[in-house]
Amino acid sequence: MTKTIPNILLIYTGGTIGMIKDPETGALRAFDFDNLLVRIPELKLLDCNIETFSFDIPIDSSNMEPKYWVEIAEVIENNYDSFDGFVVLHGSDTMSYTASALSFMLEHLAKPVIFTGSQLPIGDLRTDAKENLITSIQVASLQHYSKPIIKEVCLYFEYKLYRANRTTKINAEHFEAFASLNYPDLAESGVHLKINNDALFKPNARKNLLVHKNLDKNIALIKLFPGISEQLLSSIFNTPNLKGVIIETYGAGNCTTEDWFISLLKENIKKGIHIINITQCSGGSVMMGQYETSEKLKKIGVISGKDITTEAAVSKLMYLLGQNIAPNLFKTIYETALRGEMT
Repeated sequence: MTKTIPNILLIYTGGTIGMIKDPETGALRAFDFDNLLVRIPELKLLDCNIETFSFDIPIDSSNMEPKYWVEIAEVIENNYDSFDGFVVLHGSDTMSYTASALSFMLEHLAKPVIFTGSQLPIGDLRTDAKENLITSIQVASLQHYSKPIIKEVCLYFEYKLYRANRTTKINAEHFEAFASLNYPDLAESGVHLKINNDALFKPNARKNLLVHKNLDKNIALIKLFPGISEQLLSSIFNTPNLKGVIIETYGAGNCTTEDWFISLLKENIKKGIHIINITQCSGGSVMMGQYETSEKLKKIGVISGKDITTEAAVSKLMYLLGQNIAPNLFKTIYETALRGEMT
């Protein structure tokens, strides 16, 4: 059986990884990705064909939003049959949000989509960009009997491959910028590339890729704090067209049991607003009903986010609201792991 060389599409959306310093001014500017092999000759040593696609105007990750998520999904959709894997270069600040969103948008994905970026520009002497980029391409090229080994949206950073919708950015300065606190690493890059096969997502192989582009942004994210006022919460819940609210509670999903708080949530659930309970803790899970302080939330129909990250909770809510799901099914579907985003 002749070995086929994988075709990888490198998609540059923006971010530090694609910047070079202007030697005259010291200012950062995006470099031309068509010259990628000139900048990183090591890419020629990889056993794959690499093609590049760049957004016309690079997007700073702080400006990333759902309309750009749709653009990235469309690039993958339009090139899905021609390529064996995709590497998306993205700014690190909102990478976990975008990568989580793509995991929901690309249903029945059967090829690798690897997000990566860097803390330092590609032209910097001490850059982490080269290693992140080279290994991401290598991971996207991994095959077994000419079939991709990775069949999900992942995030690769500083020697670790993570399930994208389990990640969160934990550090703005260290090269080790991301963590997946509630799910094991999918791979580790050392002298050898060690794949944790048991942790990989197994999609339904018999179904064709389905790309969901309808995302509903009419949501709110509230972080509880001791002393949060009724006025503040009421004003958020009175936002026109609001359809869903994620509440970051304490510990295992606990909150104040004051009458006004529970009544406010109950009223809004009756109005048809979906309320999701996730924990403020970086690791661990919401377990509603474990303590008296969360028992009332369970009774009034608050949705449990279990051990989902904030980033995945936000993108999953936008995705499901865009699906026009019957209100009586919404809670059940949100509480179900769709792409391995919750345990």
